[in-house]
Amino acid sequence: TQTSTYTVTLTPTITSTPTITPTPTFDFPDVTVLMQANCRYGPGTAYLYAHGLYEGDHGEVNGRNYSGTWLWIKPDNLDWHCWVAASVVEVQGDIRTVVVHHSSLPHSSLYGPPGNVSASRDGERVVVSWAAVWMTDDDYRGYLIEATICQNGNLVPVAVHTDRTSYDFSDELNCSGESGGRLYSVEKHGYSDPVEIPWP
Repeated sequence: TQTSTYTVTLTPTITSTPTITPTPTFDFPDVTVLMQANCRYGPGTAYLYAHGLYEGDHGEVNGRNYSGTWLWIKPDNLDWHCWVAASVVEVQGDIRTVVVHHSSLPHSSLYGPPGNVSASRDGERVVVSWAAVWMTDDDYRGYLIEATICQNGNLVPVAVHTDRTSYDFSDELNCSGESGGRLYSVEKHGYSDPVEIPWP
């Protein structure tokens, strides 16, 4: 007798092509300027004017200070960033999604930093003193102190401008960290090298 032979044909397995999921692009918050305002080199009125903003100007928020009261923005009509008060802009988006930013100050070597910097404490009162830096009247923009002081049990960053050669701080003694500060001389183009204040 003749035996039939069967041929088994294998059906190829179809491999699914993986679907590529697009990575979402982070959308930085935007700002629209509500009134004429100054954009500055740092987060506060103690810093030099950097650029003028006008009602209707638009920009992108790429950073903020810790409290969100100042925003580090890239105006559409500028190639660089500056700081604007949050109170003079309308924000589209959530500023809490951007990082706390610490920007560098524009440096000037035209005049040197202050000398003979000292500090004394009487209870919570700290007095910082220094020798005057001579500048022409046209260049002179005073002095800047960036400090961290103890307020209500918390270390708080502050920036102050003064035309005097001393400044008084209220610095409580009940914070777990250390207070401190840096002093700059300021001319219209920028800031000297900083001098560390020997905080008492």
